[in-house]
Amino acid sequence: MVEVQKKENENSESMLRRFTRKWQESGVGVRARKRRFYEKEATRRERKIRALYRTEKKKEYEKLYKLGKLEEEHFRKGKIYQRRSI
Repeated sequence: MVEVQKKENENSESMLRRFTRKWQESGVGVRARKRRFYEKEATRRERKIRALYRTEKKKEYEKLYKLGKLEEEHFRKGKIYQRRSI
């Protein structure tokens, strides 16, 4: 917990600047960010399943591309998005 007392003849901007500096030095923000965006590591089984899924999808897309059904499309994050002509 970071606390800052207002000094005599100190404006609110400098007090806020002092608080921000103390907050950064204490590492509270970094710890909060780590906790907020923490992702549990995937198990070996989950990683294997995801890898198999990726390779299967890639083979499917290559097959469709060879058949000429995917000329105007591109792929992003496993989803197919239609290209926009401007």
